[in-house]
This record gives sequence, structure tokens and C-alpha cells, in this order.
Amino acid sequence: MALKRRLSGTGINKNTSAGSRFHLAILIFLCVLAPLVFFFGRGLHTGVQDDISSVPSRKIAKWREKQVLQDLRSLFSKEVIDVIIAGTNDTGPLSLDNFRKQNVSASWQVNGIETSNATYELKPPTPHVKQEPPQGKEDKSSDDHAHFVESPAKLARRQLIEKKREKRAAELVKQDDDAIVKLENVAIERSKSVDSAVLGKYSIWRKENENENTDSTVRLLRDQIIMARVYLSIAKMKNKLVLYQEIQTRLKDSLRALGEATSDADLHHSAPERMKAMGQVLSKARVQLYDCKLVTGKLRAMLQTADEQVRSLKKQSTFLSQLAAKTMPNGIHCLAMRLTIDYYLLPLEKRKFPKSENLENPSLHHYALFSDNVLAASVVVNSAIMNAKDPSKHVFHLVTDKLNFGAMSMWFLSNPPGKATIHVENVDEFMWLNSSYCPVLRQLESAAMKEYYFKAGHPTTLSSGASNLKYRNPKYLSMLNHLRFYLPQVYPKLDKILFLDDDIVVQKDLTGLWAVDLHGKVNGAVETCGESFHRFDKYLNFSNPHIARNFNPNACGWAYGMNIFDLKEWKKKDITGIYHKWQNMNEDRVLWKLGTLPPGLMTFYGLTHPLDKSWHVLGLGYNPSVDRSDIEKAAVVHYNGNMKPWLEIAMTKYRPYWTKYIKYDHPYLRNCNLSE
Repeated sequence: MALKRRLSGTGINKNTSAGSRFHLAILIFLCVLAPLVFFFGRGLHTGVQDDISSVPSRKIAKWREKQVLQDLRSLFSKEVIDVIIAGTNDTGPLSLDNFRKQNVSASWQVNGIETSNATYELKPPTPHVKQEPPQGKEDKSSDDHAHFVESPAKLARRQLIEKKREKRAAELVKQDDDAIVKLENVAIERSKSVDSAVLGKYSIWRKENENENTDSTVRLLRDQIIMARVYLSIAKMKNKLVLYQEIQTRLKDSLRALGEATSDADLHHSAPERMKAMGQVLSKARVQLYDCKLVTGKLRAMLQTADEQVRSLKKQSTFLSQLAAKTMPNGIHCLAMRLTIDYYLLPLEKRKFPKSENLENPSLHHYALFSDNVLAASVVVNSAIMNAKDPSKHVFHLVTDKLNFGAMSMWFLSNPPGKATIHVENVDEFMWLNSSYCPVLRQLESAAMKEYYFKAGHPTTLSSGASNLKYRNPKYLSMLNHLRFYLPQVYPKLDKILFLDDDIVVQKDLTGLWAVDLHGKVNGAVETCGESFHRFDKYLNFSNPHIARNFNPNACGWAYGMNIFDLKEWKKKDITGIYHKWQNMNEDRVLWKLGTLPPGLMTFYGLTHPLDKSWHVLGLGYNPSVDRSDIEKAAVVHYNGNMKPWLEIAMTKYRPYWTKYIKYDHPYLRNCNLSE
């Protein structure tokens, strides 16, 4: 009772808060109950032990535990008892020895602390598992504690332990982050000491400072040469003649070692030694000559000079590529000459093409192909026939000039296109196509046009003529290029015709194009514009009021090269008359530069039906990044641009799509040394 009065003085009552009661319970456990547990755990006085010595020890222990619990219930309220029971369930039975062993909270225990490279591991909370008593024995005390297992006080304690564990984990993570930051700072400080390295060992071009990339030695040599030129200029400026001579000597050695090499395998075996010697000289030059402002100025001047050289080389490259595009390879020229000779050796009766009755049959599929290149025309025809489901329904109308008429005729007479029909005509035999009817022919006969093409503004250097050479291409002078605007006049009995350029390859059956509904439009073509390119303002002069008044600068352009034309609608809308109108207005080339796409855009403005892009993929003659999957899916691929597949400047990766339709073992091709 005295103990009860003493505890009542501590202020424990029903009105005390849960937090206060919890802390007081811990205090009571440490100050009062622990000695009491120790007392009962160790036994009473010796006299008491003698009196109960005859009783089995197991029953004595159970009796003591039960007696202690009864005394505790008489001393404290139910809330305090719950806290004590929850604590003893986690820390073990009411035993002072157990309490002494477990002198820190489980959430603060650290494993592996005895090693220098200790890894801190927090023990996971041990779930409360009901201990199974040994076989053959009973544990009556389990009934006494069963109603305390899921108490709110125990849950509160577990939550507190979890919070402590999370806090400790966060502290350990923070310690790791701090350690990483310290290591990074040390590395940064160490890197700053490079500037004060020993002379002869320091070089910003050392291989260990470079990534292990392909041809790194060549790039290293080039970088050393650049810096050597910078320091050479500064040494001369500061009158450091000895150093100037030394840098100049090493620069010559490095240039000789580099030579024309573009990869490490091409370098001379002495390159590593010369790189090392150059690195030492550059280190010395850096100590004596380095001035941030001077070095920056020299590098900027070198960069500007390099930019000017690049621009000049680009102009020369453009000029040469356009010049190459204008030429005809010797092999193709040889082929045309041999075919022409053989054609005119043929008797007249053998110069006629078979199946002439199909030429005006509107129920068949008709193609128009205008070309002066025999080999290119053969690829177009061969690829179209090889991929056609029913070649007998396809009719090819070829038109060429008088120089190539014999060669073109002889090739297809000696290499007939199977079941398909083919016919070759000479554009110079179209008597209706004359200067009084055709504005282009009239303009080409004018003195001003001859002056533009053949006399005025001829370039004296490669770079100066690059911009004008493009518009002096012979194809702009040929009527074969402008004949596409006279299709109803050339083929008056046909209703629809598919126009093909000679730099295309057919990869699929094109029969479906004749079934496309053009919705009253004249021209079916694939559009070429994206978000901001290949629109009308790219081709036409919108500063001219005639252009600005009649066309939308953002209208989408489309491609010549594979076009399905409705010749009935063409005649109704007088497309050829519209073309003549604009061509007459452009006699002084104020509306557009020369070519057929700008007048085509104007003539068929509002009269073009867009086809699905898979019908026609462009860019194989100038764009190295055409998607391969688009090429494989395309019905027609187009080598528009200067890099035609029959030229040496063709892009190698696109050439096989064209060469697969050429039989290089043909006698004519072998005799002219034409090969892949």
C-alpha cells in the first residue's frame, strides 16, 4: 500500500495523456519493476527458498510470474499495464538479465561495425511470432497474455520503432552522399594541379586524356598541328626566334608524319615518336608564350579562315558535281554509238516494232517516257515489266531526239520487252512542235537566250560559276524536257497516261494507278512538302505581282517523275494553253528560273490530286539519309538530283536498286566495258 501511495504521488491517473503515461510507464519499469522482477526472478530470501524447496521449480516460476502480474494490476491502471506488456513482448520475458543484454533499441543496432569497411545494415523489425511450447509440456501463461498481443499500445510502439529505423536509414544515406561529394571535390582539386605539372610531361593531347575512339592518333596529330601553328605565330610576334625555329621544325615533322592519312592504319611508323616530341615542344611553348587572349584570337582567326575555305570548296564541289551531272559516261556513249551503227545497218522492214495496234488502245495501261539515255530507259522499262502482274496490258511510248533515235530503237528491237508493247519516236519528227506554237522553242531561238546560255557570264573560275551552271544544264534546252506539257497532242487517242522520268526504278506493279479516282483533277502526284520546305515560295518569285496575286506561297509542291494524267480533263481545262500563258510571261525569267517543275506547279495549281507517298519515294540522287524501309516499300524510287545511278558520283548504297535491272553480261554492255 505504501508503494501504491508513493506511485500515486507521481501523478498517474486517468486524466494523464497517453504520451505522458507512456513515458511514466518506462520510468516505473526502470526504477521499480526491474528490481521487483529481479527479486522475484532470483527468488526471495533464503528462508523462503528453504520452505518451497520441495515444490517443483517449474511450478514455482509460474506461480511467481502470476503473482507479479496480480500485484501489477493492483498497482496500475489498464493503460499503463498495456504499455508494459507491449514492451515485454518485444524485449522478452520480465527478466532483468534479458533487459541488461538488450541495452539499446533494435532500431539502432548496426551489423558489421567491427570492420574498417563496414556496411551499415538495419535489422528489419521482427514480427511477433507465437512460440510453440516443446512437445509434452504445457504453457498456461499463453492464455494470460493472449489478450495483449494486438493492443493499440503495441502498435504504437511498433510505429515508433519504424520511424526510428527510417530516420537512421536516411542518416546513413546522407553520410554516403556526403562521402561522394567529398571524393568529387578532392578529384577536382587534384585536376587543378595539372597546370603546374613538370615541364615535358604535361600535354593536353596525351592519349590517356582521350577517349579510346577509332583513329584517335590522327585526330591527336591534327590537334597538335593546330596548336603548333597558333604558338608559331605568337612566337614570331614576341620575337622568340629559338622557340619559333623549334616549333617550325616539329610542325614540318608532324605534317610529314600525317601526310594524307585519314586513319591510324595509314600513319607512318614514326608518328608516335613525332607526337611525343611535338607534345614536349608545345608544353615549352605554353610556359613561355601562353596568353589566353592571344591564343583565343589566333584560334578565332584560324576558324574564320577555315570557314572561308569550306565555303569556297563547297562552291567548287557544286560546280564539279553539276558538271559531272551534265556529262555522259564513256560506256553509255559507246553503247549508243554501237547501237546506232547497227540500227542503220538493218533493213527497213526490220526497223518496225510489233503490236502497233496496241498503241492507241485506251483499255490498256500506257506509259510515256522521254529520254536520250539508252541504258536509263532500259532500266525503267525492264523494272516496270518485271514487276507487272500482266505485262501484256502495258504499253510503253518512248520519245527521244534524233541523235539517240537509232540507238534507242535498236536496243528495244534486239531486246523486246516480252509480252509488253513498246514504240520509239523521234521528237524532231513532230512537225506541229515548232517555234510559232511553242513559247519555249521561240525563246530558245532568241538572241537574248543564246547570249545567256552561250556567251554572257561564263565563269572564269570554278567557284564563280557554281550558281549559274545549274540553270545552264542542257536538259533545259531540250524539248524532251518540255514535251510533258503536250501529252494530249502526242497521244490524242488516249484517255489516261502514266508519265515516268528516266531516272526512276519501278519496284511494284503500277496497274493500280489507272484505277485511282482523281476527283476531277488532271494530275495525280505525290506531294513533296513538309512543314516548311518544298512549297511554292521555294520555286516561284513571289515578289512579282503576277505570282503573288495568283498563288499561295504556302501551297504544297509535288513531284514530277511519276504522274498519272487524265488526258480528257486535260483537254477540257486546256492545260497546255495555261502553260503557254505562263511561259510567255516568263520570257525574261522574272517569274521562275529555268526548269519544268515551276511551270508545272503553276499550270496544275488546284488541279493536282495527292497520291499516297508509298507510290513514289524521292531523293536517291541527293539525299544520303532516305529511310531504307521507305525505299523497300515504295512502288517507284526516284534518283532526282545530280548523283544519277549511272554516274560515278552516284551514292553507292542506293545504286543496287538500279543495277539489279541491268544484264551486264549482255554483249553490247561487255564491248563497252559497262559493269557494276
